[in-house]
Amino acid sequence: MALLNKLEPGIRSLVEVFIESGRPSAREQTIEERRQGYLNTIDLAGDAVPVREIAEHTIDGIRLRLYKPSEQMNLPVMVYYHGGCFVSGDFDTHDRQLRQLANLGNALVIAVEYRLAPEHIYPAAHDDAFKAAGLVREHALSWGGDPDDITIAGDSAGGHLALVTCLRLKAQGDWLPKRQVLIYPMLDATGASGSYETNGDDYVITRDTLLSGFEVYLAGLPTNHPEASPLHRDDFEGLPETHIITAEFDPLVDEGEALYHRLLEAGVHAQCRRYLGVNHGFFQLGAISGAGRTAIQDVASIIARTSRHTMF
Repeated sequence: MALLNKLEPGIRSLVEVFIESGRPSAREQTIEERRQGYLNTIDLAGDAVPVREIAEHTIDGIRLRLYKPSEQMNLPVMVYYHGGCFVSGDFDTHDRQLRQLANLGNALVIAVEYRLAPEHIYPAAHDDAFKAAGLVREHALSWGGDPDDITIAGDSAGGHLALVTCLRLKAQGDWLPKRQVLIYPMLDATGASGSYETNGDDYVITRDTLLSGFEVYLAGLPTNHPEASPLHRDDFEGLPETHIITAEFDPLVDEGEALYHRLLEAGVHAQCRRYLGVNHGFFQLGAISGAGRTAIQDVASIIARTSRHTMF
């Protein structure tokens, strides 16, 4: 286990406990146990910093939570889809990171509650994500945001939904966000990349965690379907500026970086940063991970108008 020494100390402690407990598989948990387990990690994100205004709206069946950091109007907007492998995650699991992003980026950050599997299978989450993007653009101005400066973002399953939403918007042809931010996105339901093997067993969020989530949500949809495995699509040309975050010890690191190269080949203005010493999920581990805290600052700097830092 020499590789454990290459992990950040806080991440290493989590991984050591996971290994010592026998590497429990997500496949052996009920959906409720998976959801509660995710909620149990909230404190690892750090403190719930105050935000000037937090409000919730339900429009056409889509529930949104808005984080507005100041009295300013015409703020940059970030639409955020949470992770959780399509079966877990909610407003609460991501609240602390989104508070920080709103404050640090001086941006209107809008969390989207989308339907989860197994209660709702494909294309429920995809449809909710796409619908939410349109609702945000429609209402952004009245909420204090700039409808012409929208970032679509998400982590893990949420990163997948962000990418597919942008692809749907591009195909529709009405509007596109200014940029997308994909944080260790789930991009290939076949799990074929090499990092699924090298990082698939030991680093808490395992091959089983990710692929079982796909299986429950896709519910028989072929894994090579373009909205199941968007990594393998050939219609990336014309997508907005894209920022990708990957983690060194993540089963998904290879596919995130493969997407980066595919985007460059398609002429998309893209950038990718791999954070070393961390696993999948580190963006939510700011209380124990220096890289997690830095990643939040980096994402905030991408959307902050006061910063010239438009790329990593």
